[in-house]
Amino acid sequence: AREQAQLRAGVVEEDTEEWQKDSHFTGLERVGGVDLSYIKGDDTSACASLVVLSYPALEVLYEDCRMVAVSAQYVAGFLAFREVPFLVEAVRRLQQEEPKLTPQVWLISFDSLLAGFGVACHLGVLTDLPCIGVAKNLLQVDGLVRDELHREQIRSLQREGDTFPLTGTSGRVLGMVSCGDYNNSSKPLYISVGHRVCLETAVRLVKSCCRYRIPEPIRQ
Repeated sequence: AREQAQLRAGVVEEDTEEWQKDSHFTGLERVGGVDLSYIKGDDTSACASLVVLSYPALEVLYEDCRMVAVSAQYVAGFLAFREVPFLVEAVRRLQQEEPKLTPQVWLISFDSLLAGFGVACHLGVLTDLPCIGVAKNLLQVDGLVRDELHREQIRSLQREGDTFPLTGTSGRVLGMVSCGDYNNSSKPLYISVGHRVCLETAVRLVKSCCRYRIPEPIRQ
């Protein structure tokens, strides 16, 4: 808990790069995605995957997939300590083997500030790279629940790109719900800040990376 608190203090929730301040993200050339997927029925054998895409073309420039043995015990609220080391290892490997392909921002299919301090924040602080958390399901924290009010808010999103903020009982905006008509999908995405990016920029970038419902770096 003490280590997590120290890392949380290092999270930057603001834009730090020039390309982030441009409406068309001029200067952004590479976006990355990382994920850790478990073998069904086995919570110790997983595949750590990393991909780098060009931007805005979203063509794959680099891929890395490695099977890993996850030995750290799962503790609620501290998932990052179990999984992030493998993702950091993949990022470091990329930086050593193909430094010119290092992404300028990571999209991560894990919760971030929406989880209080999730994998996207943890990875962002450790690598000091801009990170955005993208989730398919609502994490029920700080009073957030998938109740009828939440479902009604989702139904109220009529146009592609419509959004509404996720505000916890603490009064803090934890993320943004975005509904797009990508590939005729009306299911929402939950977008939140990881590190070195503001929420508004995170939402704009995620939308620009979607050919389908899931942003292309994560889908790949």
